[in-house]
Amino acid sequence: MRKRPLLLSITAASVAVAAAFGWMTIRRGFSARDNPSAMEVYVAKTARKLSIPASERDAKNPFPPTPEVLSEARAHFADHCATCHGNDGSGKTEIGQNLYPKPPDMRQSETQNLTDGQIYYIIHNGIRLTGMPAWGGPGEDDDSWKLVLFIRHLPQMTPQEMKEMEPLNPKSAAERSEEEDEQRFLNEGKTPEMKMRMHH
Repeated sequence: MRKRPLLLSITAASVAVAAAFGWMTIRRGFSARDNPSAMEVYVAKTARKLSIPASERDAKNPFPPTPEVLSEARAHFADHCATCHGNDGSGKTEIGQNLYPKPPDMRQSETQNLTDGQIYYIIHNGIRLTGMPAWGGPGEDDDSWKLVLFIRHLPQMTPQEMKEMEPLNPKSAAERSEEEDEQRFLNEGKTPEMKMRMHH
C-alpha cells in the first residue's frame, strides 16, 4: 500500500517540474538566439548519454591516426563540417552561432572527454532537436571513424593545416560568382596562348 502514495508523489512532482519547465520556456519564447537554460543542458546531456548503447560507446576506432588518414579526414571536415563547426572546431561560424543549441567548441574537454565510440555515434546518427544531422549510411561508416581522429587532433591544429583547409570549404553562389568575375577580369585582353600558360 505504501508504494501507491510514493508513486503518486513522484508522478505529481514530475508533472510539476514539467509544467514549470514548460511555463519558463513559453515565457522566454522560442528564439534560437538564446542559450539553453541549465536545465535544458542537463536534460540534453543526460538524454544523449542514455541514448548511446554501451556497445557503441565502448567501440574502438578501426583506423590509426596516420598522416594520410588525418589528411583525408581534415579535407572531409573542411568540406562537410566546417560550415557549422569552423575549420578549427570552435563553432564560431555564422551558421554555428545562430543554431540552437550552438555547436560546442570541440577542442574543449566537453568533446575531448567523450569516448571514440560516443563521438562516432554522434557523427553517424546525429542529435535530435539540434542542428547536428546524421551522416553516412545505415552500416559502418569509415568516414565518421576518420573524423573522430581529426576531432581528437583539433587541439593540436597548426596554422598550416588551417590554411590547407580554406580552399576546401564550401563556397556560396555569391563567392563562386565573385571568383568567376575575377577570372574574367584577369583574362580580358589575353591571347589564347597566354591563357593556356596561366592555367599550366
